[in-house]
Amino acid sequence: MAQITNKEKNFISAVVYLHDCAGQVESFFDRLLARLEEHFDYYEIVAVNDGCTDDTVARLKEFAAGKMEKPLTILNMSLHQGVEQAMNAGLDAAIGDFVFEFDSLDTPYPAEMIWQAYETALTGFDVVTVSPSRQKTASKAFYALFNAFSNSIYKLESDAFRLVSRRAINRVKAISENLPYRKAAYAASGLACKTLHFEGSIRGQQEARLDKAIDSLALYTNTGYKISFGISCAMALLTLIALVYTVVVWLVGEPVTGWTTTMLVLSGGLAGMFVILTIAVKYLSLLVDLVFRKQAYLIEGIEKIQK
Repeated sequence: MAQITNKEKNFISAVVYLHDCAGQVESFFDRLLARLEEHFDYYEIVAVNDGCTDDTVARLKEFAAGKMEKPLTILNMSLHQGVEQAMNAGLDAAIGDFVFEFDSLDTPYPAEMIWQAYETALTGFDVVTVSPSRQKTASKAFYALFNAFSNSIYKLESDAFRLVSRRAINRVKAISENLPYRKAAYAASGLACKTLHFEGSIRGQQEARLDKAIDSLALYTNTGYKISFGISCAMALLTLIALVYTVVVWLVGEPVTGWTTTMLVLSGGLAGMFVILTIAVKYLSLLVDLVFRKQAYLIEGIEKIQK
């Protein structure tokens, strides 16, 4: 391969998540370092140690001492806190104009896609996601639900890594200081996003994702309100049918004494309860918007055209 003499001058950060992955350290960082050295003059690697219990960190230090010319930042979390919290800490420590986010040391994608993601970002995209062509069934179902209720024009899917601009990081931090689900925050930021695909699939993360899935659906979509509104309408319709049936039986039949009154009270009470619940859920969704989302509007960019 010919030596690249004209390297990029933008400062690049690579934030890498570590948790008990000692067997992958050398291969991953050797591959990452080769791409960064090949294409960039200025870069940093921030490794986030999320409570590793094996010799992951020791192997990384040995690798850095033997092969890295530039300093390596190792951010040690006080205890195991999960991918999102650990990567948020890594993003706060990173200073690059563009930041690569590696949630895993798995590398099912071609190494060239690291540079390809950067080239794509330079064409006007603040978030570039690298995703597999094949999605696991559970992931496909979750993202289908998420995308169906999300207001974003950018559809989420499983990803291997992503590249985000400093503007994207600042934007999502301005919207919410704590990011429970980064990829959803980027998609909802209003900035331009792009997804690149490679042939293959990725392994699912070991930690449970149910809580994160529920949180992201509640915060970044209107799933809860739409589902509760639909259930309330269905139950209100059923109670209305029961109310009509009660009146018909009272008019044409011979109901048991007190049955009509009881059914009228129950039907009317349940209908009122479901209406009140719908109103309460609407107010809760508004509170989420006011407390969690600090920006009233989103702008993708501003163009000035002069003659």
